[in-house]
Amino acid sequence: MKRPLLHSALLMMAASLLVGCTVGPNYHKPAVTVPTAYHGPNDDAQEQAQAQAASFADLPWWQIFQDSVLQDLTRRALKQNYDLQTATEKITQARAQLMVTRSNQYPQVSVTGYGTDERAFSGFPFKTKYATYAADVSFQLDLFGQLRRATESARAQLLSTEYAQKTEILTLVSDVASDYFALLSLDLQLQITRDTIKTQEDAVKLTKFRLEHGVATKLDVLQAKQVLDTANAQLPELQRQIGLEEDALSILLGDYPHNVTRGLRLVDQQLPPEVPAGLPSSLLARRPDISQAEQNLISANAQIGVAKAAFFPQINFTGTGGGAAGRTTVFTSLLDSNLGTWGVAGQITQPIFEGGRLRGNLRYAESQQRQSLIAYKQAIQLAFRDVSDALIGYQKYYEVRKAQEDTVQDLGDSVATSLKRYRGGIATYLEVLDNQRSLFNAQLTLAQDRGNEFQSVVQLYKALGGGWRQQQP
Repeated sequence: MKRPLLHSALLMMAASLLVGCTVGPNYHKPAVTVPTAYHGPNDDAQEQAQAQAASFADLPWWQIFQDSVLQDLTRRALKQNYDLQTATEKITQARAQLMVTRSNQYPQVSVTGYGTDERAFSGFPFKTKYATYAADVSFQLDLFGQLRRATESARAQLLSTEYAQKTEILTLVSDVASDYFALLSLDLQLQITRDTIKTQEDAVKLTKFRLEHGVATKLDVLQAKQVLDTANAQLPELQRQIGLEEDALSILLGDYPHNVTRGLRLVDQQLPPEVPAGLPSSLLARRPDISQAEQNLISANAQIGVAKAAFFPQINFTGTGGGAAGRTTVFTSLLDSNLGTWGVAGQITQPIFEGGRLRGNLRYAESQQRQSLIAYKQAIQLAFRDVSDALIGYQKYYEVRKAQEDTVQDLGDSVATSLKRYRGGIATYLEVLDNQRSLFNAQLTLAQDRGNEFQSVVQLYKALGGGWRQQQP
C-alpha cells in the first residue's frame, strides 16, 4: 500500500522537472557607469593616489584606530549593541522565511491515526478493538516556476539582511570612533578652559596687587576679570556637552549612561600616515549597502516571475493511503477485519476572471523592481558622494588645523608682548584683554579642528566601506 504513494510522489517530481519552465525575467546585473576617479580637493594628486589598487579601508579597524581604549570600546559595542543584535536576529528570521518558502517546492506528507478499545457487559460480554491510519501526500507541480521564483526572492532577501548586518557593523565601528574623538575634543577644550581660568585668576591677583601699589587702575582689575568670567561661563557648557557625548557612547556600547574611560589624549593620537582611497571600481564591492540594494533588486526581479506565473494553470496532485484493522469478541467467537485503501487525485486551476487582481499584482511587482533598480543606482551614486565629501573634508580639515595652529602661536606671542607693554606702562590693559580673549577662543577652535580632523579620517574609512570585513583582532 505504501509503494503506490511513493511511486506517485516520484512521478509528480519527475514530471515537474521534465516539463517545468520558469516565467519572468532572469536577473542580469545592471550596467552602471562609475567615475574613473574620485572627486577631491586636488584631482591631479588624487588621480595619482588612485593608481594604487589597495585602499586603507581594506585594513581592519584595530589597525586604523591605535588607541587601546577605543579598540576595547569598539569590541564591546560589536558584542553588546542592540541595533547590531537586531540586525543579526533578522538574518535568522530571513533564513527561516527562506526555509518556509522553499518547502512549498516539495511534497507535503501527513499521517493520521485513530484507535479505540470498547467493552460492554449488557447481558453478555462484548469487546471491540479498532484502529485506522491514513497518509496524505500533496504536491504542486511548479510548471511555470512560481515556487522557484518565490524561493529565489526569499534567498535574495536573506542575503540582503546579511549585508544589512554588515552595514550596521560598518556604521557602529565608525560611530564609536567618531563619538570617542568628539569626546576627546571636548576634553581638550575643557582642559584649555581650566588652564585659562587658572591663568586669569593669577592675572587678576597681579592686577589687584598693582592697584594696591598705585601702578594700575580699578578699570584694569575689572577688565582682567572679563576673560576669567568668560572662561567660567564656558566651563559648565563644556561639561554638559561631555555628559551628553558620554551618554551617546554608552548607548552604542549597549549600556546605561555612565562615565566613559579615556585612553590617549587628542594631542597624543596618531593619524594614519597615508590614506589611499583605492580604485573607484572597487567601491561597489567594498560597500555592503550597495550589495544590500542589489539583493533587494534581485528579490524584486524574482517577484515579477511569481506574479506572471499566477496567470497560468496550477496543477496539484494529492495522494491518500490508509487502512483499518479491528477485532471483535462476542462470547467465544472471534472476528478479525483488515482493510486497506489508496488513491491519487489531480486538480487543475486556471484563472478566468479575477477583476484585474493578477494584472494589478504584476504591475505592482514590476513597479517594485523599477524602484529597486533606482535605489541600487542611487546607492552607488551616494557612495561616491560620501567618498568625495570625506576626501574633501580630510584634506581641508588638515589645512584648517595647520592654519589655526599658526593663529594660536601668533596670538600667544601677542599676549606675551602686550603684557610686557602693559607692565612697562606703554599700553593699557585693554590691549592685553583683547589678545587674551582672542587667544582663548583660538585655542578652543584649534581643539575643535583637531577633533574634526580625526573625525574626517573616520568618515573616509566609513565612506570607503572599511570596518566590517574583519570583526575580531
